[in-house]
Amino acid sequence: MNTLGLDKLILDALSEDLGTGDITTESCIPASAVSEGAFRAKQDGVFCGMEVLVRVFKLVDERICVTPLVKDGDEVKKGQELAKISGPSRTVLAGERVALNLVQHMSGVATATRAAVRAVEGTGCVIVDTRKMTPGLRVLEKYAVRAGGGNNHRFNLADGVLIKDNHIVAAGGIAEAIRAVRRNAPHTLRVEIEAETVDQVRQCLDAGADIIMLDNMSVEDMRQCVKLIGHRALTEASGNMGERDLREVAETGVDYISIGALTHSVQALDISLKFTK
Repeated sequence: MNTLGLDKLILDALSEDLGTGDITTESCIPASAVSEGAFRAKQDGVFCGMEVLVRVFKLVDERICVTPLVKDGDEVKKGQELAKISGPSRTVLAGERVALNLVQHMSGVATATRAAVRAVEGTGCVIVDTRKMTPGLRVLEKYAVRAGGGNNHRFNLADGVLIKDNHIVAAGGIAEAIRAVRRNAPHTLRVEIEAETVDQVRQCLDAGADIIMLDNMSVEDMRQCVKLIGHRALTEASGNMGERDLREVAETGVDYISIGALTHSVQALDISLKFTK
C-alpha cells in the first residue's frame, strides 16, 4: 500500500474521531499511565490490515509498540490473539477505534472473498471485485480482496474500458460504442462491454469486444453465451452475484465472476482490544 496515501486516510479518520480531544480518557487516566493489551478475533475469519493497525498507532504516538502475531490472509479462529500492544494508555485508547474500524472492515472483505474463492475452487473461474466501494477506502478494500484470494477489477475509471448499458444508449448502440472506443481510447486497453441478452452478446462479438460481461443473466443463458463466444472473448458474470450460487455460475464456463457485495455491504469481522494490565 502507498504509505503517503495510507497516512492521509488514517490521519483524516483520526481527526474525525478525536475532534478536539478524548474527554473521557483525559479525565480519568493519568498521563503517566502505561498499558499492555492484545487484539483478539471474536469470530472465525480471514485477517487483513496489519500494516494499517501498526501505522494507526505510530501516527498517534511513536512510543506505542504493536507486535503482529498473524499475517494478512491468515485464517484466524475465535479467541485467537492477532497482535499485542503496549504504550501510553491515553494514546493507545486514542487510536483504538480507528484501528479497529479499518481492520475489522478489511478483514470482513477478506473473509467474504475467501468464501467466494472457495465456492468456485477447481473451476478455473476467478473472483473479482467491482467499483462498488466505500468512498475513501478503495485502496484498502481492493487490497483486502487480494488478501482473501480474489483479483481486482479496474481500480478507477481511468484504469480500463468498460462499456455499460448507459454508455451503449448514449453512444447509439453496441457497435457504435465499441468503434468509438477503438478510435479514441489507448490501443493498449482491452475493451469490455456489458450484454444482457444472447442477441447482445452476438452484437458484441461482431463488433470485436475483448471481454463480454454477462449481466443479470440466468444460468442457462450464461451457459449458452459461453458456448456462443467460444473463447473469442473473455467472459465475466455480473449482477447480484452475492446472492447467487457461485459454483453453479462458475460451472457455466465463465472466466470471471465480479461481486459488488465483497465490498459494498460486507459484514465486518469482529475484533476487540483488551488491556491485560
